[in-house]
Amino acid sequence: MITLNKVHHIAILCSDYEKSKHFYTEVLGLTIVQEIYREERLSYKLDLALNGHYIIELFSFPNPPQRPSRPEAAGLRHLAFEVNDVEETRKYIISQSCVAEEIRIDEFTQKKFFFMADPDNTPIEFYEK
Repeated sequence: MITLNKVHHIAILCSDYEKSKHFYTEVLGLTIVQEIYREERLSYKLDLALNGHYIIELFSFPNPPQRPSRPEAAGLRHLAFEVNDVEETRKYIISQSCVAEEIRIDEFTQKKFFFMADPDNTPIEFYEK
């Protein structure tokens, strides 16, 4: 059996690099670890951290295909962040001109959560600590 230590990072492909960079750094508050432009691919690679821990690689490529459905497409269903206060997080997200779904209660844990989407319609969940 193998031993997995942790999730190293999550790779996200975006269609509008500047819009997605703004969303992940300015709206969600992730910090830039490294930003590289790869001329041969006409692509950016942006490494992002949360609380000093590298978690997301944001890639841009010319004309990527759209996500086929939401959220039940094969592959990554959603990205989830733990937050201390779901209500305050939702208010903040809305104040940033983003659309947020209503807060729901997880039927198994009784914790609050809600969903929104990034600029490419990738579902993002905010889940109560």
